[in-house]
Amino acid sequence: MTDQPVALPDPADVPRADRSRPEVTDQDRDVLREQLGRPARGVVGVAARCVCGRPLVVRTSPRLDDGSPFPTTYYLTGPEAVAGASTLEATGQMVGLTEWVRTEPVAAAYRRAHLAYLADRAELGEVEEIAGISAGGMPTRVKCLHALLGHALAAGPGVNPVGDEVLVRLRDTWRPDRCTC
Repeated sequence: MTDQPVALPDPADVPRADRSRPEVTDQDRDVLREQLGRPARGVVGVAARCVCGRPLVVRTSPRLDDGSPFPTTYYLTGPEAVAGASTLEATGQMVGLTEWVRTEPVAAAYRRAHLAYLADRAELGEVEEIAGISAGGMPTRVKCLHALLGHALAAGPGVNPVGDEVLVRLRDTWRPDRCTC
């Protein structure tokens, strides 16, 4: 299905992740290593958790320990969420979503999501090499559903319209408020 949504997702229809425990524990680091198949880099917090408490999205520093700039402030780690975003990408849904973000009021909401993302990253520090760059193709196109889903899970419903739409499209197969870990 590559068609465009009709309207902005109703925040009441968007499944919510647990955003109440941003601290990163040693157990979280072990889970992240398992999820990613490598140690997580630049993690400064857990931005969203599955209902069972496992990390779904981590908040990362805009500059990694090796000095590399890292624009992906919200990095999707939950394997089921990653698989869901990958499936949507593989079925060509980014085409219709890119057309959708060029219509109003979606375009305005997507620009606000871009600015919110930049503001969240600025809290962690400014990195000249990635100034003005957010994630996922914001503010004018849809490039990476993983990044947009991560932002939506971290920010909550009503902030990122594409991430919210991804959550709506995935809710019958995966959702953060129903454990599949």
